[in-house]
Amino acid sequence: MDKRVVVTGLGLVTPVGLNVKDSWEALKSGVSGIDLITHFDAKDLPVRIAGEVKGFDPSLYIEQKEIKKMDRFIHLAMGASTEAIIDSQLKIDESIADQVGVSIGAGIGGLSTIEHYHKILLEKGYRRITPFFIPMLIINLASGNVSIKFGAKGPNTCAVTACSTGTHSIGDAYRIIQRGEAIAMIAGGTESCITPLGVSGFAVMKALSTRNEEPQRASRPFDINRDGFVMGEGAGIVILEELEFAKSRGARIYAELIGYGMSADAYHLTSPSPDGRGAVMCMKKALNDAKIAPEKISYINAHGTSTKYGDEIETKAIKEVFGNHAKELVISSTKSMTGHLLGAAGGLEAVISVLSVFHNIIPPTINIDEPDPECDLDYAPYTFRELDVEYAMSNSFGFGGTNGCLIFSKYRET
Repeated sequence: MDKRVVVTGLGLVTPVGLNVKDSWEALKSGVSGIDLITHFDAKDLPVRIAGEVKGFDPSLYIEQKEIKKMDRFIHLAMGASTEAIIDSQLKIDESIADQVGVSIGAGIGGLSTIEHYHKILLEKGYRRITPFFIPMLIINLASGNVSIKFGAKGPNTCAVTACSTGTHSIGDAYRIIQRGEAIAMIAGGTESCITPLGVSGFAVMKALSTRNEEPQRASRPFDINRDGFVMGEGAGIVILEELEFAKSRGARIYAELIGYGMSADAYHLTSPSPDGRGAVMCMKKALNDAKIAPEKISYINAHGTSTKYGDEIETKAIKEVFGNHAKELVISSTKSMTGHLLGAAGGLEAVISVLSVFHNIIPPTINIDEPDPECDLDYAPYTFRELDVEYAMSNSFGFGGTNGCLIFSKYRET
């Protein structure tokens, strides 16, 4: 029989806060973290806005001499993981070290490092490339550095599945614990690619909002005037534990992770399948895994990126999965406030879903001024809801048609 898996620790570094408390308060209040780009001079680009993490100090989490050996996406993962470990009060000593693992992914990885050292290579030659160049940028070094910091010697892995990365990383960690291959996992997603090349790449695809004069109003999921997503950065981490282990050490349990689904659209490199079949299948698989009826879900943290087809198709898929109950659901896209954290989105939104279950509060979707007639469900516009959230679903859909879905529930003894 599969082991039960619970959430005992949370960590966030986001455009609306440098920790869980500040991020949660901002999200409940409908505060946008989107503004003009400051990481570089974007004046010549068609997109000059993003959800940047402001004021993050990596020296709070990493030894000074080690900071320069890591790209920013690793710094953010170290910050969120440290908060999550402290929050969980999990002590990783030699008695359990080989049973504690790490599963932290990113969608793109060390793009700023690649850009920086490519310039040095062209201008000054190969000898000026740091020997830490490769470990600075490769995606599994988020998991690697976290495992080194905390002495976690169990399964060490990372998903790289575009915008589904954080969700898949958590889901994969869940499966590892279910199978008995670990008693605890540090899991989630991280991303930091608000760089000239990163922004330009998405901009030439026409994927990004160009509402440069109104940054805080640019990300507007489900609104008829949405014109693309807004890039964000950050990290979202959960500590997952096997239930009996968590109980044996008296851990505080936020929620139970009860369902995980994966699917593929098998349709297009960047566009979702028009019939929403991949999203439908993903949500149904998660519900089947959780062994609950669709009517049990009361909140969905939507993928909701603020793209025309993405929001319409996710709405269509939710209607197909939930039938008449779709009208009873409360749905929100917190990307309206944080922007789209790409590989970190699923980690952030898993933490938000857990907090919704724990506190019975659903954060709003801001910037729905003129609802799209094709998006006609309850997206909690502008104001948070107080609601008994017994079961919450978190959706992530990525380029390449890769889909992930998690279901969290209130923890009950039986």
